Amino acid sequence: MSANLPAHPNHANQFQFTDTQDWFSHNIPHWRNLFPFITSPRPRILEIGSWEGRSAVFLLQNICGADIVCIDHFDLFRTSAGRERFRKINHNLSLTGKPFRVLPQFSVPALMNLLEKEILKEESLGNAGFDWIYIDGSHEADDTFLDGELAWRLARKDAIFIFDDYHWDKEPEDSKHHPKKGIDTFLDLHRGEYVKVTEPEHYQVVLRKTSEMRIGFLVDKEGLSADEGDAIKKVFGYGINVALVVDPAYATSAAVVILSAVENTTGRITIYIVDCGLSEEDKQRLLRLIDPLRANDVTMMFIALNAECLGKELGPVWAKLDLAEVLPIERVLYLDADTLIRTSIEMLWQTDLQGQTIAAAPDVGHPMGHDQMGVKMPYFNAGVMLVDLAKMRSRSAELKQLGRSMKDSKFRDQDVLNTFYASQWNRLSLKWNAQGLGTYARYPSPERDMLRLLDPMIDTPDPAIVHFTGPVNPSVEEVLSLYVQPPTAKPWGYLGAPGHPFQAEWWAIVERTGWEYTRSQSANMATAEMDKAISDAIRDFKERIFCVFFE
Repeated sequence: MSANLPAHPNHANQFQFTDTQDWFSHNIPHWRNLFPFITSPRPRILEIGSWEGRSAVFLLQNICGADIVCIDHFDLFRTSAGRERFRKINHNLSLTGKPFRVLPQFSVPALMNLLEKEILKEESLGNAGFDWIYIDGSHEADDTFLDGELAWRLARKDAIFIFDDYHWDKEPEDSKHHPKKGIDTFLDLHRGEYVKVTEPEHYQVVLRKTSEMRIGFLVDKEGLSADEGDAIKKVFGYGINVALVVDPAYATSAAVVILSAVENTTGRITIYIVDCGLSEEDKQRLLRLIDPLRANDVTMMFIALNAECLGKELGPVWAKLDLAEVLPIERVLYLDADTLIRTSIEMLWQTDLQGQTIAAAPDVGHPMGHDQMGVKMPYFNAGVMLVDLAKMRSRSAELKQLGRSMKDSKFRDQDVLNTFYASQWNRLSLKWNAQGLGTYARYPSPERDMLRLLDPMIDTPDPAIVHFTGPVNPSVEEVLSLYVQPPTAKPWGYLGAPGHPFQAEWWAIVERTGWEYTRSQSANMATAEMDKAISDAIRDFKERIFCVFFE
């Protein structure tokens, strides 16, 4: 039932409240202090458990421009007392002259119906949700928790959210027949999504919501796209799965990948770290990268390799071939730990695989493979891959067996993946895997000219994902090579990544990781590696001279 009647000059004596059933008025001074938090010009109020409407009337009379939805079962009209309360609340709310609706149902079916209506409203008008929600229905812990869960989805960002009876004195507070247990469970589950306004001893729990509204299963309300992947994410709430293979030597660079991905991408993300010997300290540092404000959107899990994994048998670089066996998901975005994320990865995640197992970008240095591959064919870089793990899982044993037989191949796991999937992969733009070799270095070749025709990233690089290919500490021979100048290398090695336009950006993110690892520290640590490279070069030079003159 709804009404929107003009207010009369004086209704003070016309409200029909039962004096002995005033369980609300003592809250008025505290509630008045909450009004400044309301910023909407037309606030919407939701109340669960309204009785005769005493609190609802107060809110309509004191919050400018407000309307209200009240939910109460009124004994489902099966008792005279229930029917009388229903009559009184409609009478009392009508006297305010403000818009209202009374839903005479138990809270769960009423909230489910309300959620459905608000979803439709959000899709058509974009103004769904409530700015003030008051939960004062059942005293059972499970009922209170469920009311909170359903109502939380209807709460707009910055909404005031109030639980009543936190210190109700009719049952022990640790009983399942007391609302406190349900409220505490709700608070624990949604930690990081609110600011608590009241102290623990307060009779009510008052929250100010800090997270965005998520009605039903909608997680993104910027307008539904015709793209199927986008629609699935929006309607069903599927998040993005990201995987990295990380050993202690790459822990710092993995932190750059994680932090840059989280900072640039909104919504739900689960990050799977395939652990190849990380220390407990490294794990805790990686976990601390997740800002408390994103703790409910971003999850990090460490996945251990078992004895049968190639990563255990042949070394960490081969763990990429174990992803299908160790990850408990069907689809993943794999990122090498030497990448840098510069924009949202959502569009990449939504890429249609079109029935293939992998989507990847061409390898800029070897777009048609290399001599050891035997056959010239399109060849992808395995540092950024969107993978259908369900498809990969169906042939995982064959893939691993090929890995063992090709363990001495030039580019190891990448050669195996290209051999196994041959032309059965979808091509991504170099925007999603802008590799140092060829993308920025001067490396003339007919194959690179072919890539230039296919992908403007070659000449006008503005990548979403930068991939610092090349060794951490290149040999002197690689540094002096006439064919690749400037030489490709990682930013944190003794040479750095000379001439790389995004090296400074990488270091800026390192400093924000809290890893206590600066560029100057890296230079000091790299001195020994540089000395080793020089020493190795002198040894190789002497060996070659010896071969020329004495053999």
